[in-house]
Amino acid sequence: MKVRAFATTLLLAGCSAAPATPAPPSTTAPALSPSPAASSPAAPTELRLAFAGDVHFMERTATLLKDPATAFGPIAATLSDADLTVVNLETAITSRGTPEPKTYHFRTEPKAIDALKAAGIDAVTIANNHTLDYGRVGLLDTLDALHTADYPYVGAGRNADDAYAPWYTTVKGVKIALLGFSQVHELASTWAPGPDKPGIAMAFDTNRAIAAVTAARAQADLVIVFNHWGEEANSCPTGEQKTFAAQLSKAGADLIIGAHAHTLQGSGWLGRTFVAYGMGNFLWYGTSKSTEAGVLRLTVRDRVVTATEFLPAVVSDTGQPVLLTGAAATKLSQRYAGLRSCAALSPSPSS
Repeated sequence: MKVRAFATTLLLAGCSAAPATPAPPSTTAPALSPSPAASSPAAPTELRLAFAGDVHFMERTATLLKDPATAFGPIAATLSDADLTVVNLETAITSRGTPEPKTYHFRTEPKAIDALKAAGIDAVTIANNHTLDYGRVGLLDTLDALHTADYPYVGAGRNADDAYAPWYTTVKGVKIALLGFSQVHELASTWAPGPDKPGIAMAFDTNRAIAAVTAARAQADLVIVFNHWGEEANSCPTGEQKTFAAQLSKAGADLIIGAHAHTLQGSGWLGRTFVAYGMGNFLWYGTSKSTEAGVLRLTVRDRVVTATEFLPAVVSDTGQPVLLTGAAATKLSQRYAGLRSCAALSPSPSS
């Protein structure tokens, strides 16, 4: 399988400090293996990972690109404070192409990549229902812009091999594989990639998706899958999401992150796999099903998520996500924790 190669230096940039906020509730899970004895080799490396939801630059958020260094606002300090940060980039990067036969069309300019870098976001998934909004011309422009900027992405490519290829990076000596898949039905059959056709990595080609995860498991210490899935406005994952999550877990995915529903969905453990079904909108152009947002911070050691922390936020009038404080933060944190129930996930890992 073709492996997409990028520089593995993390893209960090100085940003204005976020306002002080009370520490949100955190969940700590025990590691599944005992701590090594004092005479044993050094303990496994601990990584801090951060994930957030859908990002694009349209209407009110397009104006933020006048100064890409500040486009995400103060929350950039939180995004930068991780060993690896990933979001869903839900837009084509193009000024060309013809709109596809669908209702909503998103596109932006290459300065969006500068904004992502400045915010401390290290990679994006582009496996979603907007990367091909302006056809394959727009998709190829998007791929060219990302390659020119040497910016890591997953979930789409110039052919099927490229689209399903993971991004490999090594952080603190830990080799990480990141993959992205879309499970959105709209135009899925025409947007799917082929041997010589650009397209989006689709969850519907289950055999290919599972094979990609299985191959990544054999190469990497930690396997992360970022899906675009779910039913819009539904805070509970669908049966289709749960089935695919179980298949990915069995194939060796350590973390499964999701977006698309425009609202938060629950998180927890599916056996040894940590699943966060939906991170909602993050940097958003206008009205939506929900303005609830957040950053999910995970501490990972030896393939096990040992601590989780949800940092509650709201999409503000500028389209930028802003961390909540006080009673509002507590209320959203409690609601997010409660979503685990309908997600049928456990509060801690199991064999």
